[in-house]
Amino acid sequence: MIKNNIFKAYDIRGVYPAEINEEVAFKVGVSLAKFLRKKLKKNNLRIVVGRDCRLSSPSLFQALCQGIFKEKATVIDIGLVSTDTLYFALSYFKYDGGAMITASHNPREYNGFKMQIRGQKFIYQEWGMEEIKRLVNKTKISEKEIKGKIIKKNVIPFYVKHILKLIDLKNIKKLKVVVDAGNGMGGRNIKEIAKKIPITLFPLYFEPDGNFSSRHPDPIIKKNLKDCQKMVIKRKANFGLAFDADADRTIFFDERGEIIRGDMIIALFSQYFLKKYPGAKIVYNLICSRAVEEIIKEAGGYPLKVRTGHVFIKEKMLKKKAVFGGEKSGHLFFPDVFYSECGGLVFLIMIKILSETGKTLSELIKPFNRYYQININLKIKNKEKIIKKLKSFYQKEKRNQVDGLTIKSNDWWFNVRPSNTEPCLRFVIEAKNKKIAQKEFKQIKEIVKKV
Repeated sequence: MIKNNIFKAYDIRGVYPAEINEEVAFKVGVSLAKFLRKKLKKNNLRIVVGRDCRLSSPSLFQALCQGIFKEKATVIDIGLVSTDTLYFALSYFKYDGGAMITASHNPREYNGFKMQIRGQKFIYQEWGMEEIKRLVNKTKISEKEIKGKIIKKNVIPFYVKHILKLIDLKNIKKLKVVVDAGNGMGGRNIKEIAKKIPITLFPLYFEPDGNFSSRHPDPIIKKNLKDCQKMVIKRKANFGLAFDADADRTIFFDERGEIIRGDMIIALFSQYFLKKYPGAKIVYNLICSRAVEEIIKEAGGYPLKVRTGHVFIKEKMLKKKAVFGGEKSGHLFFPDVFYSECGGLVFLIMIKILSETGKTLSELIKPFNRYYQININLKIKNKEKIIKKLKSFYQKEKRNQVDGLTIKSNDWWFNVRPSNTEPCLRFVIEAKNKKIAQKEFKQIKEIVKKV
């Protein structure tokens, strides 16, 4: 029996084989093909499929293909790739739909499916996922092997060529860069791009390994980044970059090995894009620092805040024709790569910024540190009860529930929201200084403790 909890906000995901298994993969393949046929009103479907290096990915791929074959659709197999490569292939080659077999930053025992339809449209909770869920639960498993057509395609050369065209590489300096792929899928693209530019690359854990034996796939957790930090310092690198398992999330380190918060990178990249496109729109999620809005306005741009979630940022970018978008968690989005994440472009833009400015990364980021921020995730069962209690306690302050609960005062603000990918509440508290932030954090902890 299919467990309903595998249908997440942006994908289908769970523990293998208890929740995600070959039966689920087969039914997802059938359901995706049916969904695409209905939406596109097309019979001869071409569905591009990629996968990360998790140990369960090969068998899930075979089962997914069987489901797709049942609906007489063709599979374009792009092999072991990063998620941004799958997004690129779908749009660049104008396939009808795509499925990426991955559990992103989750531990090795997880796996799942990210799905997209032609035209930069993602299948998620508020569009398409309920229909996919209904079709999955309705589909019957086939015991017989189903024959179908698989076309193997190496899209990496096309990806690299496209990315390199987007950046003027004439004045690139001979920087030293450490990249930690975490035994995931980020190393392959970076390795190919680095061959084309005059930098010294220090690769860390580039070999795909489904056990993720070097570190946990999540680069948001600080303890997972120690090796990369040490390498930056040891090699006297200009910056470091760490990926999650499917390489759609990027975390930066400055030349001292210090981790740079994702919203500070959004601010830096916003300045870069606003020099190229004066007065343009920038989209980012509302849990970013107040400094991001200030910096975008100072650079002559127009800031647009949205709720957390890559689909919401991408949709707003498309609608408003924004030149750049970002999430604090390390997801960065670019119109030139079909409004998706792109690890290769992130890598090149940082090299370009440092080459042009002649400054260190810490020097560039320092003016953005205008506020003190506390970020914490708490594994809590009664999430809604806590949010309700906080809303009741802060009745005098400004409140909104666009993305969880946001409370605003003159000197501070905080946001609390349930994670879309993990069983926890995420808290962000920001204030003019450390003393005020810690005072509010203490108050919030007392309320949570009582509940």
